[in-house]
Amino acid sequence: MIIDADGMILGRLASFAARKSLLGENIDIVNSEKAIVTGNRRHLTEHYTHKVQRGGPLHGPYYPKEAHLLIKRVIRGMLPYRQERGLLALKRIKCHLGVPKLLEGKEMTKVDEAHKARLQTKKYLTIGELSKLLGA
Repeated sequence: MIIDADGMILGRLASFAARKSLLGENIDIVNSEKAIVTGNRRHLTEHYTHKVQRGGPLHGPYYPKEAHLLIKRVIRGMLPYRQERGLLALKRIKCHLGVPKLLEGKEMTKVDEAHKARLQTKKYLTIGELSKLLGA
């Protein structure tokens, strides 16, 4: 299954992908830098910079700065990744920046319950902008 993350809410998209991969489907998430996180811009940047700076270069926790790895980390939090079935489900998920040439022209699905049209607020930040603010 190929999911287009353009204009999708990150948490809802991640829970959908985690559920599907636990059921045994291979998931490819494209345009991951265009997914959105809701909230105040300043609070989001403070929250994620704190997460990134919490670990050190020699000890964890390690938190990614790149957009596609941020999405994969969020999905990992929704899986039992310390158990074998969670690890296998995490290996079935691939996140991509943009659309790779192998996936061009193939049918992409949109997750209706994760679309930003369902938002009641206009306060959100794209994952691409967030990763630039984190220093990626």
